[in-house]
Amino acid sequence: MDKTYRFVADKSGIRLDKFVVEKCPELSRTHAQKLIDDGYITVNGHVAKASLKLNAGDRVDIVIPPTPPSPLAPEAIPLNIVYEDDDLLVVDKPAGLTVHPAPGHLEHTLVNAILSHFPHLADISDSLRPGVVHRLDKDTSGVMLVAKNKVAQDNLINQFRTRSIMKAYLALVKGKLTPERGIIEAAIGRDPGNRKRMAVVTLGREARTEYQVIKYTGNYTLLEVLMETGRTHQIRVHLAAIGYPVVGDPVYGIKSPHLSRQFLHACRLGFKLPSTGEYVEFESELPPDLEQALEDIG
Repeated sequence: MDKTYRFVADKSGIRLDKFVVEKCPELSRTHAQKLIDDGYITVNGHVAKASLKLNAGDRVDIVIPPTPPSPLAPEAIPLNIVYEDDDLLVVDKPAGLTVHPAPGHLEHTLVNAILSHFPHLADISDSLRPGVVHRLDKDTSGVMLVAKNKVAQDNLINQFRTRSIMKAYLALVKGKLTPERGIIEAAIGRDPGNRKRMAVVTLGREARTEYQVIKYTGNYTLLEVLMETGRTHQIRVHLAAIGYPVVGDPVYGIKSPHLSRQFLHACRLGFKLPSTGEYVEFESELPPDLEQALEDIG
């Protein structure tokens, strides 16, 4: 059943879409704009543009149609929840688990696992990524965030957009990387020779990666890596570009008899809680397969 609301603007000058979001905080700015574009929101009985500046006394009628049924099915996949509150989850994702479904591949993902614990998440978005605010590659393990409502989702996405979220990874690379601390700044975009890969390209998007050597093991280096930007495959592309490829990475790095996946683990994540603004950090220990690989290589 449709939800219907009627509000009267008490001041002049506010944009229609901003007014709607203030009155209906369950809506994101994008969702509000779509409802306006589709004619579900009117001003004084007439369709309007999202950018319309309201006058005091304008009557705004809002109709929010029900969310269509989600094509996603919950699955009883084990889930390691590190932290939970009313707004979000911090989960420790295992390697081998894709984060979200895609058209034609709607099963066996982190989202399916989360829906088995929190079925209501299917209603916070009409996409295949309910609650998803960032992602880890399928074969990267470690801590990641999932929103439990639309307001929190928008808040966390904005924290990522403004680069106020701290993301630290552990990576093992081939070679003895020097200097022991450094920053890699190189634009990343689609590889012009292979559209399925990313590469350092002149006209790519700005990308910045900071690293610190933790220890040397033979002809390998264990690093802690901080991502200041969030480009696709950023760490793997940047480290390969400076000549120190990630061990076990079949695309940009080098294969290893000690690993069946890339040695890349999201070990720390820091952000502000949407409800209070308090800064918090969460950690994930190196999983057993990567610990074993370090021992074998050492």
